[in-house]
Amino acid sequence: MIPTAPHVILVDDDPDLLRLLSIRLRANGFAVTPVEDGDSALAAAAASRPDVVVTDLRMPGLDGVALFDSLRRTHPTLPVIVLTAHGSIPDAVEAMQRGVFGYLTKPYDAAELVAQLRRAIEMGGRSQETGLANNAWRSEIITRSAAMEDFLQQARLVAATEVSVMISGPSGAGKELLARAIHKASPRAAGPFVAVNCGAIPEPLLESELFGHVKGAFTGAHKDHDGLFQAARAGTLFLDEIGDMPLPLQVKLLRVLEERMVRPVGSSRTVPIDVRIVSATHRDLDLARHEARFRDDLYYRLNVVSLALPPLADRREDIPLLANHFLQRLAKRYRRTINAFAPDAMELLVGAPWPGNVRQLLNVVEQAVALSTTPIVPAALVQRAIQSDFHEIESLEEARRRFERDYLVRLLRLTDGNVSHAARLAKRNRTEFYRLLSRHRLEPGTFKNTTGETE
Repeated sequence: MIPTAPHVILVDDDPDLLRLLSIRLRANGFAVTPVEDGDSALAAAAASRPDVVVTDLRMPGLDGVALFDSLRRTHPTLPVIVLTAHGSIPDAVEAMQRGVFGYLTKPYDAAELVAQLRRAIEMGGRSQETGLANNAWRSEIITRSAAMEDFLQQARLVAATEVSVMISGPSGAGKELLARAIHKASPRAAGPFVAVNCGAIPEPLLESELFGHVKGAFTGAHKDHDGLFQAARAGTLFLDEIGDMPLPLQVKLLRVLEERMVRPVGSSRTVPIDVRIVSATHRDLDLARHEARFRDDLYYRLNVVSLALPPLADRREDIPLLANHFLQRLAKRYRRTINAFAPDAMELLVGAPWPGNVRQLLNVVEQAVALSTTPIVPAALVQRAIQSDFHEIESLEEARRRFERDYLVRLLRLTDGNVSHAARLAKRNRTEFYRLLSRHRLEPGTFKNTTGETE
């Protein structure tokens, strides 16, 4: 969790200087973790993500530049300030060109160091005056994961701009929550946040929903209707599951984004729009583009900045935090006196694979709370909820794949492994049918003499 005071990791192989710097920074309201080498600094940053790192340039082992390079790989938005002797100023300048936030020469000016620290911390979202974190924009996102904190800092930096953002990530990971957070951290926060699931609305209705329509445009259009682009004026329009949008509508959406004008269905007039677009998908859009199911030009228009939301399995340290948060909320909703999970119940939650991510965790906790009769949720209830929930969850792709394989097996059994006959029944040519068999690794020869057998 982010501490109430800004957290600084201080790195110097001179114990006396390290002690002096620590005293001065603490006197100025900073929480300081002093370490004497680069490896210790990396360990400290992994244990508790700092707001800024101040490091000596010349140190045995991992020097300041190497430490910066390592930190940048794991914490790309973490500012680093380098302290250097006069003789190594060219090295410090080179470090600045690589992305180091700033450098100071020894003997340093304490006031200048504090000023640089405050500027660096303010960039990360803290108040320069109070040193307190301003996290209202991401209050709905619960995490203690260092990787997730870095991800959220990237999201906050992007939020301050007007660029279009594409959020990718598996179903249930919290893409809409992130989109809302980006909106709250943006200059458009006072405007509306409007969300639409592009895969949940039929194509003819989706066009009207997005762009609006005029009275009489189609059967049932009894009056003029402003679309979501107009409803989101001066705010953010969130296009969820954009990968499911039909190709004809992709063309119309691209035109709207390029012209910044929308034409309601059935109208001859255009209306100017003023929205920021945030999109999300759980699909592989690179594959969809390769297969011509998603337009390249629309992809580049929407994907100016890409944010890949990590799955819950990649941030397991968040599971106890999330599970207890859901437990408290659901216990209040169901008016139950439930205080906690039993230790072995929590072990089950932390160790589960969570293919459905945070949404699935919420569902499992809700099942356990609904059935619990004791203040402590036992492992048996959690185990039951996990088994029930995991059994029920199957993605659309998995269901299609299973159906397709079962269908092919039945055809081959019915035709005694005769591919020509099976292909005719499936109304596919032999080449395509062989491709289907190859995809499912089915050999026609293994179905000889099986006519009449049942599964």
